[in-house]
Amino acid sequence: MKRLFALSAAALAVPTSASAAGTSYAIVSSETTAADPGWRKVIAGLREKYPGAVEVRFPDGDPREARGELAALHPRYTCFVARHPEVTRAFVTGVHQLTRGLDDDPYADTTWGILTGFDADNALDIATTAAPLVIERVASGTEVALGRCREGVWYCELKQGRMVRKERGGEPVEGRGPADTTSVLARTLTDYRAQLFVTSGHATERGWQIGYSYKNGYFKSRGGQLYGEDMEGGKTEIVSPNPKVYMPIGNCLMGHIDGAEAMALAWMKSAGVRQMLGYTVPTWYGYAGWGCLDYFVEQPGRYSFAEAYLANQHALIHRLETCFPDVAREPIGGPEDAGKLRRKAGGTPVAEALGLGAQDAVGLLFDRDAVAFYGDPAWDARLAEGTLAYGQSLEEDGGTYTFTITPKLGARSFEPVNTNGAQRGWRPIVGHFPHRLKDVEVIAGGDLDPVVTDDFILVPNPRECDPAREYKVVFRAARVAPDR
Repeated sequence: MKRLFALSAAALAVPTSASAAGTSYAIVSSETTAADPGWRKVIAGLREKYPGAVEVRFPDGDPREARGELAALHPRYTCFVARHPEVTRAFVTGVHQLTRGLDDDPYADTTWGILTGFDADNALDIATTAAPLVIERVASGTEVALGRCREGVWYCELKQGRMVRKERGGEPVEGRGPADTTSVLARTLTDYRAQLFVTSGHATERGWQIGYSYKNGYFKSRGGQLYGEDMEGGKTEIVSPNPKVYMPIGNCLMGHIDGAEAMALAWMKSAGVRQMLGYTVPTWYGYAGWGCLDYFVEQPGRYSFAEAYLANQHALIHRLETCFPDVAREPIGGPEDAGKLRRKAGGTPVAEALGLGAQDAVGLLFDRDAVAFYGDPAWDARLAEGTLAYGQSLEEDGGTYTFTITPKLGARSFEPVNTNGAQRGWRPIVGHFPHRLKDVEVIAGGDLDPVVTDDFILVPNPRECDPAREYKVVFRAARVAPDR
């Protein structure tokens, strides 16, 4: 019997708590966190939301100590519950390496998130947020593809006074904003109640510099409170409790939690952020951050935020594996390591065709383990459905699966939607499976160079689109036991 899995909101959402039963949801924490009364409530909140979730412990310090038990469970979702002092840069790196090491392929093997907060009460609010978020209102301090959004506004970080607004039912219209956008951006959170907030530009763990190429104000934090500080020194306190997603896709250090004053914690405590990503290091290459826009904003409704983040990680690993296999699985530390890897990186014909060199290999390795994802990974937050450049679907008939890509914009179907930022566009086409598979054998569509793992399919972006062509990958596979 044929079954059609539309790889979109309907197929990939977590419709009820019961859908994360059994070993499909693991809660991983240190022994000290699990023993703390306040944080036990956080874990209990997740257990109540996801009946049957399995708890995994590791000794204080390195989450990679949980590998054996987590690999045996191989959960669909893994939530690392951690007090903020635990969430160091090394902790984030460890989570990346752990979640790629549950099986033999080089890709992340579970949809993961680190659930923390300013304190246990803040983390409990995040953990117990259950209602899915359909994002209709978007605000940004950098250019985003508002044509893919229901409504929103962005203020330019490159050209003072430039702004673009899209009203519901209309088209994006360029206008003139104030020279200092601190207060208007603050009001997009407090009054407009944006459900997605996007930033780029210079930042540290203590503040976001709103203007990149011109003088502007700041967003700062103190004691878990987010506030704006304009060029005259005026302050606007930001209290915005509505649940939202935050994407500091180009900011240095916004995901680095170096203490209670870290800005990431203020976004969670006073700005209603339930999920966010963020670099834990100064960013320069940008693939792991900016690319999340390609999947989340520019394919509205197709991916939850956690799935979009994961898809972009898959894309990054795929680029390393296909372009720079000599260094694809190497660790990277300081400048000395970067120099050695640059000399060692031998590009393949794929890298040559894409115009990539040794510096790109170093940039991809630099980004690979540097961007944190915070929040409950199974909480469903996604853009309201909108224009898609191509459709994608998965059909199963007696153990034979057909993944079909359908161009919707003619010859332009696979082109970038927006190129603002770094390393934008041409992302692979990624579809997450509704259940795990094994014993995969590709029987048609091999010329598209697909990667088919146990839980997703990746097809490199064809770049040139022939609207008359059928873009299909057919493969045989067996289904792994339910809820695995």
